[in-house]
Amino acid sequence: MATIWSDAFLSPEHIEIAQMARDFANKEVAPLAAEIDLKHKIPTELIEKLSALGFLGMNVDPEWGGAGLDTLSYVSALEEISVACASTSVLMSVNNSLVSNPLQKYGSPEQKKKYLTKLATGEWIGCYCLSEPGSGSDAAAMKTRAVKKEDKWKINGVKNFITNGAEAKLAVVYSNSAPELKHKGITAFLIEKEQAGYVIAKLEEKLGIRGSSTAQIIFEDILLSENFILGEVGGGFKVAMNTLDGGRIGIAAQAIGIARACLEEAAVYATEREAFGKPIASLQTIQNYIADMSVKINAARMLTRVAALKKDSGVSCTREAAEAKLFASEMCMEVAVKGVQILGGYGFTTDYPMERHFRDAKITEIYEGTSEIQRLVIAREVFKSISS
Repeated sequence: MATIWSDAFLSPEHIEIAQMARDFANKEVAPLAAEIDLKHKIPTELIEKLSALGFLGMNVDPEWGGAGLDTLSYVSALEEISVACASTSVLMSVNNSLVSNPLQKYGSPEQKKKYLTKLATGEWIGCYCLSEPGSGSDAAAMKTRAVKKEDKWKINGVKNFITNGAEAKLAVVYSNSAPELKHKGITAFLIEKEQAGYVIAKLEEKLGIRGSSTAQIIFEDILLSENFILGEVGGGFKVAMNTLDGGRIGIAAQAIGIARACLEEAAVYATEREAFGKPIASLQTIQNYIADMSVKINAARMLTRVAALKKDSGVSCTREAAEAKLFASEMCMEVAVKGVQILGGYGFTTDYPMERHFRDAKITEIYEGTSEIQRLVIAREVFKSISS
């Protein structure tokens, strides 16, 4: 599939950006994907190339070193990188959606100058620290504490499943500064990796996206001044939820890319594999599988582009982001299952990339809000629209 899918959503500039991302993915990323998965590491040289093309700060204003592009450009590019390697795309997604975006929206001019420029240019990689050993979907139940002592905040806690945890030099850390206020007591802090008390406790061994690091990070008596608060004291939950809206759009794009990789591999295989004297592509069952995969991928893409446009309009995209993420991630898993089935026994071996795509697909239903949470968000937004 050599050309970019064109539709009413995309301008010539969007198509050009997506094509640039596809060319880069085919030339630089795809040849390394199997090795990245096997060695559990994205080469530094590849991250540098992503940075040089502006993929790590796509939505950041040029004033802070970014490309200054819209969300539709970002999801179009992220989809193309995801087709080649989901591990590489998740590093790109977190740096853009979960770290650079909240810094640009809520950060002070001093914080933007100090951190955003490094993140947007790829000099630094960032991570987003919300989940904990005992709280994931229930963010208000977090145990990490921030206690004010004179002119400093002391932070203690443990964060789990932190994407980019090994590479990140800056963490956006959510801490409960007033537990009695529940979610209204959460405050976001910016913590550098070199800060005393910042400990990477372990790196997770995972089913998929194995090239992307996932860490447990411990914060031990970290002392910070007010200058390291992102947004306002007690405003962390708002920062986190607003950030996740954008992050979910990115994960939807990632899911579409993984699903596309499954479809493209399955379609090629079906034309080459013969059974009963003819290619299996001639079998109606296989054609039905391919048709269903194609339809659902394109439906997910439309939902994702609508969410991206809503975000770019400056109004709340909570419902649209959740709908895109829910549909795209569940579609991705379904398409991956069909892809393995089309390849049969070969789909179950490491001789073909399909098994890697299958493993990578599952996480899209879990991180940045499980499918169950997306359904709660969508239902809440529907009821809210009826009552307003």
